[in-house]
Amino acid sequence: MLDILTAVNLEIKSAETISIIGASGSGKSTLLGLLAGLDQPSSGTIMLAGNDLGQLDEDGRAALRGAKVGFVFQSFQLLPGLTALENVMLPLELRSDSGAATEAVELLARVGLSERLHHYPQQLSGGEQQRVAIARAFVTRPMILFADEPTGNLDTVTSQYIIDLLFEMNQENNTTLVIVTHDEALAKRCGRCLRLENGILHHA
Repeated sequence: MLDILTAVNLEIKSAETISIIGASGSGKSTLLGLLAGLDQPSSGTIMLAGNDLGQLDEDGRAALRGAKVGFVFQSFQLLPGLTALENVMLPLELRSDSGAATEAVELLARVGLSERLHHYPQQLSGGEQQRVAIARAFVTRPMILFADEPTGNLDTVTSQYIIDLLFEMNQENNTTLVIVTHDEALAKRCGRCLRLENGILHHA
């Protein structure tokens, strides 16, 4: 059996901003998946918003994520058959929120995409797609947002814009932010920076 994470003891406070850095293959994305309840640990306990993830079944963990968690991914993870507006509406529609369209329009305006509401992902630049993804992440007003290499597929100028936008919106919404990144500039924007090496988490 391969041990990916061996010594992780981590407490994240409400509204804290944390970056997790480390070499490729160090287990950063695995850790993020565990914290969000996307994966289950072979041992240990993970508490998310007062809930023991090990005591919840898959549906229970999915319901908790829908209520408390937002995600931003390196590859954007937009549904190609949906417009920007429909992609942002989707998390609200999945939990039967009324007013999904109004909320989505407001968030897309906040990220500067009012003119792109009805464009499909393939009609958008990488930076525009990531802005849609950020709007989608914040539309449910999550308690915690997990970002996995959010600038990994973007050029330097676009990356800086996305970083600024992510932190502005995070502050506006008072959200806890956990970022996995190779980007040292992005990591330094966080209140706390942790390094993952050989499955062990250290203070950077």
